Amino acid sequence: MASTLRSKRSFRFAFRSSLYIVVIGISVLAFLQWRFSTINWGILVSAAVLFFVISFVTLQLRIEKFIYKRIKKIYDDVELLESSIVPSYPVTTDMRTLTAEIEKFAKDKKIEIDTLKIREEYRKDFLGNVSHELKTPLFTVQGYIETLLDGAIDDKNVRKKYLIRANKAVDRLIYIVKDLDLITKLEVGDLNLEKKSFNIIELIQSVFDFLEMKAAKKNITLTFDTVYPKPIFVYADKEKIQQVLTNLLVNSIKYGNENGTTEVSVENLVKNKIIVRVTDNGEGIPAVHIPRLFERFYRVDQSGSRREGGSGLGLAIVKHIIEAHGEKIYVESAVEVGSEFSFTLEKSSVQIEEVQ
Repeated sequence: MASTLRSKRSFRFAFRSSLYIVVIGISVLAFLQWRFSTINWGILVSAAVLFFVISFVTLQLRIEKFIYKRIKKIYDDVELLESSIVPSYPVTTDMRTLTAEIEKFAKDKKIEIDTLKIREEYRKDFLGNVSHELKTPLFTVQGYIETLLDGAIDDKNVRKKYLIRANKAVDRLIYIVKDLDLITKLEVGDLNLEKKSFNIIELIQSVFDFLEMKAAKKNITLTFDTVYPKPIFVYADKEKIQQVLTNLLVNSIKYGNENGTTEVSVENLVKNKIIVRVTDNGEGIPAVHIPRLFERFYRVDQSGSRREGGSGLGLAIVKHIIEAHGEKIYVESAVEVGSEFSFTLEKSSVQIEEVQ
């Protein structure tokens, strides 16, 4: 179909031009016959056919070749196309098609250039952030070791205190490297998910218990929105979903207000989906930062110093784990009101059968 359409457009100009030549040529020939003798209709018809065929073939071949050379020269001049992109078939003589193709090329190239610019900015931000995250514990370790080498190693109390602090800084480095390794595997799809059915309510409660002491330091209450008397089974990688819940709750505790509350709810979304919501009444996130929250090492606090610890990869890991499950994650937040992170999960077939 496309080939037929291209042929029709290609022949249209040559066909019309040939008709004009035939009309003009035959008119002149008829006038000369009439002027000097009598009109011979047989000769006129034969001449008309001959003129048309010669004109059509000549125009079709010559103009296509002419346009192809001109368009190829444009491609060569701008040096944006590889030679393989220039079509090997004759270029159509329909100028509207040519114009549309060139406009499409220009638009595609602009999109490509804009995308490259965005990626370059992202690369610069990432390198700056990762260097910031790594240099702090590295300089800490270096400082303690240099102090010990300068003579503090002879003092038993100082030696033990500095070694403990240096060990904590090394643990932070290992934590960052492990998270980087995990997120790299998630991004390239190199992490196999071990999906199985499990009770999401039980898993959330176990994460509550694990983070109880951390939350108690800021007097933050970790709670469900209601009592769930029955289990809710989902089909996912239990270990990875535990990490998602842990990362979200840790963030909620870090940026939550003293004496605050973090509430988790599990709701039916559609027949085979549930949605898990993690809601707090903390400091909230300005709207300008929300589109970039899930980027690696992105900081809402742009001052260059972190008030709280962590690898800076928590939310990025959360996003990749949820997307690896083929699910969605959402965030809503308002400054001085709080934030809500929510994600979907597939219901287990056991749960669906119970509902039916």
